[in-house]
Amino acid sequence: MTTSLKDRVRSATTANPQRITARSLTPEGIIPAQQADDPHAAQTAMDFLRRYEQHFAEALPAHVDRDNFFAAVRAGLPPLGRCSPASVLQALLACARFGLVPDGRRAAIVADEGLAVFVPMYQGYIELMHLSGQIDSVRVGLIYEGDEWHYEPSAPPPDDFTHKARVELPREQRGEPILAYAFCWMKGGARSQVIVLSREDAEQIRHEHSRAYQRAQESGRLDSFWHLRFDDMWTKSAIRRLPKYVPMSPELAALAAADDAGDTGSPQILHAPPATREAAWIAARQDAEAEAPQVPLRRVSESRTVLVKRNTLRRRAIRKGRR
Repeated sequence: MTTSLKDRVRSATTANPQRITARSLTPEGIIPAQQADDPHAAQTAMDFLRRYEQHFAEALPAHVDRDNFFAAVRAGLPPLGRCSPASVLQALLACARFGLVPDGRRAAIVADEGLAVFVPMYQGYIELMHLSGQIDSVRVGLIYEGDEWHYEPSAPPPDDFTHKARVELPREQRGEPILAYAFCWMKGGARSQVIVLSREDAEQIRHEHSRAYQRAQESGRLDSFWHLRFDDMWTKSAIRRLPKYVPMSPELAALAAADDAGDTGSPQILHAPPATREAAWIAARQDAEAEAPQVPLRRVSESRTVLVKRNTLRRRAIRKGRR
């Protein structure tokens, strides 16, 4: 009996639910230690991934260029050299199923205690937010000390929030970022609530909810995204609060679940969409067409009969006039 990749991952996870750590892995990662400095090591890892080309072909939505996806994968492989091949495969497949390129902007694949982890970035969240079909645009940003801004939650939108970035000022004069914000303009002209997070808010989220940050602190590595790209994670935290106030697509909910699973060391592929986005859209259109009211065949036939009779009478009148 054949089983899917998701079934095999679920079975392995059920059998051993504890988090896999670097100490519990076999010594060999996707790039063996003796090949770590070999310039061809990335190609060796790519050859391993090519064995699962059919899985990636089924996972990647049609709008994602396959060459661009694998170019980003190849560029990101060296830091994953000591990660288990299975974790690299499941992280990349999860990334592919969400239709995000692991280029460091939309998503990234990072090493965490011998595991490869799929980390969606805030640009990836924005891409999936548009899938609800009701969001026209998503606005995010950081407010710096030297910027002009106004935030008055009790005022009606859009007067409750304005931000004028002083990009013409030198970096020193703009100062440090003090707030992150995110909001959406809906199709039809309405605007969502504005999410505003201070640096203190972001640090509290980091301390209380990021297991990756805590592990990096405890180990002394200081290599989590909260350490390396604090501003991006700050902005991402604001984005992740938006779905409470705007229509959320199923893909966006799944992305948040996969993001949380990666932080706790759980298999992320279990939360990824089971089929390509195009297949879901086709199914949705078919359902909508099936539910659309149908004109009774008898009435259609009658209308066609009336139309034929009218045309026949018109042609007869024209011929009679010519005589």
